[in-house]
Amino acid sequence: MSNRPKIPATIVTGFLGSGKTTLLRHILANAGGRRIAVIVNEFGELGIDGDILRGCGIGCDEDGGERRGALFELANGCLCCTVQEEFYPVMRELIARRDDIDHILIETSGLALPKPLVQAFNWPEVKHACTVDAVVTVVDVPAAAAGQFAANPLAVDAQRRADPNLDHESPLHALFEDQLAAADLVILSKTDLADAAARAAVEALVRAEVPPEVKMVASEHGRIDLDLILGLNAAAEDGIHLRPSHHDHGDGDDHDHDHDAFQSVSVALPRVDRERLFAVLHELVRAHAIYRVKGFVALADKPMRLVVHGVGRRFDSYFDRRWRAGETPATRLVLIGADLDTAALAAALQAAALVETA
Repeated sequence: MSNRPKIPATIVTGFLGSGKTTLLRHILANAGGRRIAVIVNEFGELGIDGDILRGCGIGCDEDGGERRGALFELANGCLCCTVQEEFYPVMRELIARRDDIDHILIETSGLALPKPLVQAFNWPEVKHACTVDAVVTVVDVPAAAAGQFAANPLAVDAQRRADPNLDHESPLHALFEDQLAAADLVILSKTDLADAAARAAVEALVRAEVPPEVKMVASEHGRIDLDLILGLNAAAEDGIHLRPSHHDHGDGDDHDHDHDAFQSVSVALPRVDRERLFAVLHELVRAHAIYRVKGFVALADKPMRLVVHGVGRRFDSYFDRRWRAGETPATRLVLIGADLDTAALAAALQAAALVETA
């Protein structure tokens, strides 16, 4: 038993909306026969990311009697706080099926700390069967270039004075640094949306936070050669204790890290008017401390489901699949931020609805 190879696990971390799910979709679409299990750590009440990944064939579908993969969704937003309750039982199930699995992909929530998760791979029952092939941190280049994660505290203070909407960014900046501190590879995402000067600035920002041996790779739309991201053999669990973190608490198990600074609001709507919806969303992110918007949208004139992603004031959308037979087209959105007024947000979004909701 001791000579059996360990299952490699790639942990994909990164800030809200950095492109983690897009990266996972690319990996799964180009798996080349690899049998991949996926663990999605969702923040919010709706399994948005898990539903998107099911479109890549991951799930409980059978093909000729051979199961291609498995998708596990953890409902709590922070893996470091659900390791024992949710993550550990999932790992036990995967270890029991280790002969059927070639690789594990773990997508953390944008609010999750990677270090406690990596440390969990040192538990005896996990360590004998699994290893952290690499921690991959995805960095949104346009967002970072805009100064949302500036390493210079003076720059952060200057931005606060210029834009009161950034008052809640401080805990996010510390989290951003902790995600970089755990990285074995950094992927610079959305480079097609940034010029050379912005990309150079972000590379300098990231390089100041990571060791020299940690490489940076640019990516557009999640596209990357899988040989650059899988099979790195970092065994990150062996040295994670040597990497400093803003949220280290000595030898204790306490890892309170400002969860109260974040909350999610889920809003359900019928079919909506696309232009009105985005107009309302743009207004809401100006008026509230909303860091992230994600969800599915039903439009009156389209038979397909629209996926919506928003980070700050930038919104992206695309159609991912047709509404299925027997499926009632409906709009489901999750807004993540601080000090959010659920009733006010829901009322504002009702203006985009094409019919009255119950």
